[in-house]
Amino acid sequence: MSDFILSCCSTVDLTKEYLAKRSINCIYFNYELDGVAFKDDFGASNSSHEIFERMLKGADAKTSCVSTGAYIQSWTPFLEEGKDIVHICLSSAVSGTYNAACTAQEELQQRFPARRIEVIDSLNASAGFGLLVDKLADLRDEGMDAKEVSEWAQKNRLNIQAWFFTSDLRFFIKGGRVSKTAGAIGGLLKICPILAISQTGALEVVEKVRTKNRAIKRLIDIIKATIPNPQEICGKVFLSNSDCETDALELASQIQNAFPSLEPSSIQNFEIGATIGCHTGPGTVAVFYWGKERAVSSKQ
Repeated sequence: MSDFILSCCSTVDLTKEYLAKRSINCIYFNYELDGVAFKDDFGASNSSHEIFERMLKGADAKTSCVSTGAYIQSWTPFLEEGKDIVHICLSSAVSGTYNAACTAQEELQQRFPARRIEVIDSLNASAGFGLLVDKLADLRDEGMDAKEVSEWAQKNRLNIQAWFFTSDLRFFIKGGRVSKTAGAIGGLLKICPILAISQTGALEVVEKVRTKNRAIKRLIDIIKATIPNPQEICGKVFLSNSDCETDALELASQIQNAFPSLEPSSIQNFEIGATIGCHTGPGTVAVFYWGKERAVSSKQ
């Protein structure tokens, strides 16, 4: 029996069932649609499709991170049971939840001085954040303690490569990632920007490719360039998509063709959840895998 609780937030964009099967505690982010508050609860309140449909019809979508109080409420029962906590956060470069978790850590450490409470910045998002948490669950199950798992995460988190493309620029324009002028031209030319998460955990526009098919092919080239052995991917590959599963499945198929030694079950596809989806909108496909250490800039 593990002597610590592995914890994360719903922005891992896996599924509630997946986390439960792996015995991972989860704390929900929050979002609003036209002023009505919901929990980012893996689609229980609103499916991803419903959220995107409302956004496309003009609904105002806002998100808010997990509060310090929510962390304290979630962790306290485990600490009272004598368990340590290892919590992994959404990248601090895109959310304030890491700071809130650190504040909760400081407060609870005073109340439970004998317990270890580790808060780790994943420097990642969506299923890339989820891929790290999934690996830490493996290490926990293999017998590592809280300190060892925390140290491993800090040392290896930048080896998760994180790449995206989008076929719908509207919400990237709204969020300021793409200018209105560039977005208008991009829409006419069927531009699919390729984005990546850098060493600092920030999202960057890396390239602009015409058409989804070319974007998918470019991602295969990028994967080959960012893994130690360009002929083989080691470990699991997680994909996530925002209401464009067909595109994600096509990418998965091309990954399988490019790396035939990769077990099909190692490639898993998930839906982008409400928090991340409120910023991407529909039409985004992301791929996450273990590779070379990310550079300060993700530009290849």
